[in-house]
Amino acid sequence: MLRKTLAILLVIFSLKSSAQQLVLPGDHPDPSVVKIGNSYWATATTSNWLPAFPLYESKDLVHWSKRAVAFTKLPDWADYYLWAPEISYDKGKVYIYYNGHKKGGSLCVAAAVADRPEGPYKDLGPLIGQPDGSIDAFSMRDENGKLYLIWKEDGNSIGQPTPIWAMEMKEDRTGLIGEKKELFRATEPWESKLVEGVSITRHGEFFYAFYAAAGCCGTSCNYATGIARSKSLLGPWEKFDKNPIISDNASWKCPGHGTPVVFNGQNYFLYHAYNTKSANFAGRQGVLKQFEFTPEGWIQFVENCNGTTPKPVTINDNFAGNKLSLAWQWNVFEKFSKSVKANTLTISALPKVGSFIGQTVYSSDYDVQVTVVSAKSTAAGGLALIGDEKNLLTATVSLNKITVTEVKDGKSRIVAETEITKSPLVTFQLKVRNNSTVTFLYKTSGQTFRELNPEPINAAGLPPWDRGLRAGIVATGKENQSASFKNFMLSDVK
Repeated sequence: MLRKTLAILLVIFSLKSSAQQLVLPGDHPDPSVVKIGNSYWATATTSNWLPAFPLYESKDLVHWSKRAVAFTKLPDWADYYLWAPEISYDKGKVYIYYNGHKKGGSLCVAAAVADRPEGPYKDLGPLIGQPDGSIDAFSMRDENGKLYLIWKEDGNSIGQPTPIWAMEMKEDRTGLIGEKKELFRATEPWESKLVEGVSITRHGEFFYAFYAAAGCCGTSCNYATGIARSKSLLGPWEKFDKNPIISDNASWKCPGHGTPVVFNGQNYFLYHAYNTKSANFAGRQGVLKQFEFTPEGWIQFVENCNGTTPKPVTINDNFAGNKLSLAWQWNVFEKFSKSVKANTLTISALPKVGSFIGQTVYSSDYDVQVTVVSAKSTAAGGLALIGDEKNLLTATVSLNKITVTEVKDGKSRIVAETEITKSPLVTFQLKVRNNSTVTFLYKTSGQTFRELNPEPINAAGLPPWDRGLRAGIVATGKENQSASFKNFMLSDVK
């Protein structure tokens, strides 16, 4: 009993001693969290990467383990932009409310349901899709127990206002009922005409809405977090006169879009922010911060500590077993095969930029390495630094030629070519410094690494507006060809 009590106290102390703590490193925008049984479960945006919506489990909100993913393929009705999954638990069922772009239509809010947090999830389809888009859903029961869906109308995408709406939802989550009711919209200068990412908790006589405002993403972001309150879910809502309550500091930039949660009687907010050093290259990362309710009936965040420095990450994937680890992702627009056998990953090729899979990066300085099994490859295989399908850097080997290619806005340019003696194994290394200075190296069996591009490549334009970079592998060629790989490694440089 004493040992268990001490363990709990240590966890509480570690949370209290870190007012703003990185807990989901790497690209995890719009994180959501809920307690189910004795565990906490979290998920985050994947945008145009599959599998969609990782599912993490934790006992303490700080140490998370990836257990599953919600979707291994796109829902039948959607074609891209899988955003803002909000995980919730109600009456023995687990729900994920999420955004997707409807084929031939606009952004929609949809729902999926499972009996367990790790799934499998059954997609229930779209709930609402306004002409200018509907995003950032959150479910909440009102003061009478009636179930509502709260969401943002994506008016900013066409230069219009962005109201936050509420509408009654069917208990089976298959549709909305009645008329929508506006809760609030952007009215303050700091909000820059945009509010979104609402999550709500109830305490005492008030409902409290955490909301994000202004520009979420990229190098010019100005995101911040505000609070509003109301005695009734449908309003009237009053905004805090001290908003924004979370904004930029020395370590984290553009904080917002998260979920409040209770751990051991203390209140926390899990949200995303850019680390000021790795910026948009590593994406929006999951950050935890403690808050308290004030005697005046508002919210204040605890500001008494540190804990903001990301820890170096090292990944070694030897492709053991018969399937890819959950850390790998691929593009929603590309269809190709993947197989793992005898410590070797084989992926089928695609023409032009190729087929690619990747893992999130975590810092501003890192090395990546992989070995191409040339003896088993019929396509050009190699290493890649990936923004999206139109922006990436690759170094590949085919027969006795190595090619370094830059793809920018969908247009390819050969940066360097090197003739080599044909080798059964070719190992590539990728060195990234200060986020965007990129050097490729290679070696054949028994040799040492040699630079492929003595002049570093500038990768500043690679990250998409809403995602961080991925480091991974690529196979370029005809669709009936493939490339094989061994020993993928990614390591932060201290």
